[in-house]
Amino acid sequence: MANTGIIHYLQTSDAITHGVAYVLLAMSVASWCFLIVKSWMLSRAKRQGPRAVARFWQAPTLSEGVTTLRLADREHIFSPLAEAALQASEVETPGALLARVERSERVLRALRQALHRSQRRLEFGQVLLASVGSTAPFVGLLGTVWGIYHALGSIAQSGQAMIENVAGPVGEALIMTAFGLVVAIPAVLAYNVLGRMVRQVSEELDGFAHDLHACVCAPADETHGATRGDLRDAQGARSPARTQA
Repeated sequence: MANTGIIHYLQTSDAITHGVAYVLLAMSVASWCFLIVKSWMLSRAKRQGPRAVARFWQAPTLSEGVTTLRLADREHIFSPLAEAALQASEVETPGALLARVERSERVLRALRQALHRSQRRLEFGQVLLASVGSTAPFVGLLGTVWGIYHALGSIAQSGQAMIENVAGPVGEALIMTAFGLVVAIPAVLAYNVLGRMVRQVSEELDGFAHDLHACVCAPADETHGATRGDLRDAQGARSPARTQA
C-alpha cells in the first residue's frame, strides 16, 4: 500500500505546492497573532473606557479631567477626545484665522477629527482578517488544483491509472482545500466578533464626544476654569437631552 497522509503529500509535492502551503501558514499565523492582540486591546478599552470616563466627569475642571482620563485610559481611545476639546476651547492666538471661528465650531471640528482618529485606531487591522477570510479558501483551492494536476501527470507517466493509484494522490491534494478552510473560518469568526466590539466602543466614543461638546460649549459656564463647579454636573445636565434625541 502506498504511503498516504499530509506529511507524505508535502514530501512528494513540488515547489508551487510548498509555496501555497507556506502562504496559508503565514496567513494563519498573522490572523491569529492579530486576533490575540486586537482582542486584548478591545477588551481593555471596553473595560477601562467607562471607568475612565466616569473619573473624568468627577474632576472639578476640564484640564484636571484630561489629566485623570489620560492616566486611566491606557489604550488612549477616549483621552484624545478630551485633549482635543481642551485645546480647542482655549483662547486662540490673536490674528489667527481659527480665532475667528466660533468656539462651538472649533470644539466640534476638533472633536470630529479626534473621534475619527480613535475610530481608525479601533478598526486598524480589520482588513487583514477580512482578506484572510475571503482569500484563504481560494489559495487552498489553488494548491488542490495544482496538486491534482501534478498527481494525474505522475500517474499518466507511470501508466498505472487504476483507482487505487489515483485515489491516494487526489485525496492528498484535497488537504490543501481543507487547510485553506481551517485558515479562513477562524478569521471570519474573529472579524465578526471584533467588529461587534469595535461598534460597541465606537458608540461609547460618540456619546462621550457629544457630552464633551455640550459641556465645553455650555453658555456662561467655563468648565475648564477653576471656579465653575465640576464636570459631573455639566455632563448630567446634558445627558437627558442626548437620551431623548
